[in-house]
Amino acid sequence: MINRPLLSRCAARPLLAAFAAMSLGLASAGAQTTVRGLPPLVSPPTAERHVGKVIWHELTTADLAAAKVFYGTLFGWTFEDISGLGTAYAVARKDGQPIAGLVAGPLTGEHQQPVWLPYFSVRDVDAARQDALSHGARAKTVTKSYAHRGRQTLLADPDGVAFGLMASSSGDPRDELALPGEWIWSSLLARHVEADVAFYQRLFGFEAFELEPSEGAEHAILASEDLARASVNSLLADAQRRQPHWLGFLRVDDVDRVARQATILGGRVIVEPRLDRHGSPMAVLQDPSGAPVGIMEWVVGDSPGQAK
Repeated sequence: MINRPLLSRCAARPLLAAFAAMSLGLASAGAQTTVRGLPPLVSPPTAERHVGKVIWHELTTADLAAAKVFYGTLFGWTFEDISGLGTAYAVARKDGQPIAGLVAGPLTGEHQQPVWLPYFSVRDVDAARQDALSHGARAKTVTKSYAHRGRQTLLADPDGVAFGLMASSSGDPRDELALPGEWIWSSLLARHVEADVAFYQRLFGFEAFELEPSEGAEHAILASEDLARASVNSLLADAQRRQPHWLGFLRVDDVDRVARQATILGGRVIVEPRLDRHGSPMAVLQDPSGAPVGIMEWVVGDSPGQAK
């Protein structure tokens, strides 16, 4: 069941602490190195675990070099090429911290549009995978363990939307406000909002809060540990050719500037800069390969991190 909170107390973004303002560098893709094996998510390791939090993002792209230039220039990421995985793989870092993985490979499936896939934290990947499969999910990969990284698997929810499960062997990243160039929010664009909310609520133990519909779309917030973790939003009626998918948002200092720069780098703006329902400037871009990615400014003075 979806509970309806007071809207003034619901903020669709993660917990924050006080933060220092940082400028978004639109420079180069950054230095590249080659290392063997995936790095740990957290260094030094901790015992932190936040079940249901998105702790990793991964993109499969047909043009890894172009993706590095695009994301490195827009968000100040640097890259490490990883050997020993059987495919070309690069770890993106922001200020030295691993933030995402980029995989070179052909696109597969009926629609063949690249997307950023979120990986959710769980304590036991195998148990969570079995639970998901028993409630209508499908397996997309086998479960694997990686030295230093942990154990992970990739699934598709009952609507066919891909997502991952990960048990990080070094602990989960702390619940802090994302800095510019880091992931700040995750949103599921869905055809069946209530059914999808129930699936993820069951899998991760989320509390769910329904928001007032806007522009003909349903919206719900998924929360854990009194923090908003993600949203579920219905695809609009005029978007029937679009497929449901997870959409990750990166924090930026200036949405308009980054959107303009994205077009110069060969990307597109598919949702023009606008204010979201909480008053934060946002837009949705496509990278040169067609993968959608959101950008969002942070409006100081929200009630950040309060799930209800």
